[in-house]
Amino acid sequence: MATTTEIVVCTTCRGPGRVDGVGAALAAALAMSASGSDIAIVPVACLWSCERGASAQLRHPDKIGYVMGGFGADDADALVDFARAHAVSSDGVIPYNTWPTGILGHFIARTPPPGGTVS
Repeated sequence: MATTTEIVVCTTCRGPGRVDGVGAALAAALAMSASGSDIAIVPVACLWSCERGASAQLRHPDKIGYVMGGFGADDADALVDFARAHAVSSDGVIPYNTWPTGILGHFIARTPPPGGTVS
């Protein structure tokens, strides 16, 4: 696993109404938004979060991670902004009052780093 914050994005996700291409559009928008930054975009075929597509996982090997869903391509900048805050945090915890508006309501789960716990 990388030592930078990664956004793992489902490229096969369908959005509301099961519309094809929503995940692929999000992946492309994330790649553009994160271009030139230290945030890595990792496309995957499926995150098994079909009811909340398009889905993404924010991860780093030493920090708390997040699984989020219900995104569209227009949410890419907010997701990358949240990932940047995650990257500079010591533990992956980002104060609620600094969250970009575009990620509110998208959280599915918070995950501990390997071998760690979530408090």
